[in-house]
Amino acid sequence: MTDTTAMAAETPATEPVAPVAAATYAPHIQVIKPEHTGARVTVLVQPEEKHLSMPRPKTSRQLLAALGLAEETALVAREGQLLTPDRHIWPGDNLLVRKVASSG
Repeated sequence: MTDTTAMAAETPATEPVAPVAAATYAPHIQVIKPEHTGARVTVLVQPEEKHLSMPRPKTSRQLLAALGLAEETALVAREGQLLTPDRHIWPGDNLLVRKVASSG
């Protein structure tokens, strides 16, 4: 059994920590509207494999509109489940937008 009080006494006093930027993103993620401080979502657009961080749209329909895509030209998925155009999107969601096209 270890004595936690002895270990606590050995640890140095709390050092000042530099504040972390509110929006730190991986270099491969394109940030849309970085000045937006509200809820955001992460979107992977395929087939381009483009990663985006953007202000949260309320529905998948609004997401497609924000990306400039018609509802008939793309599918939206969250955690492997397809979303209908009226489905709500929640803060912090990781979404997949897959552009689809038919050829004749």
